[in-house]
Amino acid sequence: MFTDSHCHLSFAELKSRLPEILSAMAEAQVDRALCICTTLEEFEEVHSLARDHANLWSTVGVHPDNEGVQEPTLDDLLERAARAKVVGIGETGLDYYRLGERSVADMEWQRTRYRTHIEAARRTDLPLVIHTRSASDDTLAILREAGGFKGDSASRPVARGVFHCFTETAEVARAALDLGFYISFSGILTFRSAGDIREVAAFVPLDRMLIETDSPYLAPVPHRGKTNSPAYVPWVAEQIAQIKGLPVTDVAQATSDNFDTLFNRVVSPAATSIEKTHEKT
Repeated sequence: MFTDSHCHLSFAELKSRLPEILSAMAEAQVDRALCICTTLEEFEEVHSLARDHANLWSTVGVHPDNEGVQEPTLDDLLERAARAKVVGIGETGLDYYRLGERSVADMEWQRTRYRTHIEAARRTDLPLVIHTRSASDDTLAILREAGGFKGDSASRPVARGVFHCFTETAEVARAALDLGFYISFSGILTFRSAGDIREVAAFVPLDRMLIETDSPYLAPVPHRGKTNSPAYVPWVAEQIAQIKGLPVTDVAQATSDNFDTLFNRVVSPAATSIEKTHEKT
């Protein structure tokens, strides 16, 4: 029924509780989750979660905020992206929130890393999982420049993907939608202080939305302050249902269908069920 499009089950807060988490997901009717890679060092662990569990999938990428880690080359990303159950590139993007004494000019290493991910996504025709914080102008500008939207390198697909854990303005959402990207909302949508984000959710069409937990972070109300997990993603869907004036089942179906459309290497639960039926006959 529900799909968590962004979680971090390889993180310490969750990986030691994996059987419990998978059981809670099943009880909450969360059929699938996408495990997001944030460093090359953790990729094998993230990928093993996907290999070992039929309802988990993985990405490959290096988070823009991670310093002192292995810097990904294009070949690094392409080799890992070719593996079974890897369905996206990222988490990538730009994050200028923790500049400290540095200037935006000093963050060229982030912009270079971001461009490498965009090129990997184009070469593989896999969707990007984009993180942006205090950097939306550059995030969009580089995406337009490097993503093939000007008709360059026509032999490779135009970049596509999702702006995850969306906390930007309606103008940024509109720009992302105009580029063909999806918008994903997290538990932040349920916070009392997030009225502006709820206004953005009211604006974004349901057929361009995903839902996520970004667990172990950002647990939605009524679980705020607890360790988040994919089992809590229905609370995000419930908030969207209230905003849109729809049954939560409609939101669950639409966001799961959108996930299948974007992450089109994923086998949907319905397809799996049909295959099992054919095997029996």
